[in-house]
Amino acid sequence: MRNTKYFYISWVIALVAMLGSLYYSEIMHFVPCEKCWYQRILMYPLVLIAGFAAFINAYHFKYLIMTFSIIGFCISVTHYLEQKVPGFAPIKPCVGGVPCTTQYVNYFGFITIPFLAGTAFLLITIMMLLVKKSNDVQSSTK
Repeated sequence: MRNTKYFYISWVIALVAMLGSLYYSEIMHFVPCEKCWYQRILMYPLVLIAGFAAFINAYHFKYLIMTFSIIGFCISVTHYLEQKVPGFAPIKPCVGGVPCTTQYVNYFGFITIPFLAGTAFLLITIMMLLVKKSNDVQSSTK
């Protein structure tokens, strides 16, 4: 039963990230770039998966959640580097839509939307690692 708290925390993190992205796009009218869409594609299902895993205490869902969050974290890191490090910007300019180097928000000079998404993915990954550790401790005490 102790594992469910990590699934619930992951669910809350994914829910806040999803609501934040919807706030920026639907209320603030920020048009997402291509990499933002990929991050959304990986974050939005985590709301359902982590919530379901917490509800039924499905330990094996941690692998699926971890896969989504690690891939999402990698995309967030590359997106953040494209925004903040000039050498990482693609040589070929963005053909359609908003370029991935666009920074709609820049809190404290370093917190951008990919930074926020990457933080959420990283926290979810850490929660899933804690699920494994908690489960290993429980199985060794039996």
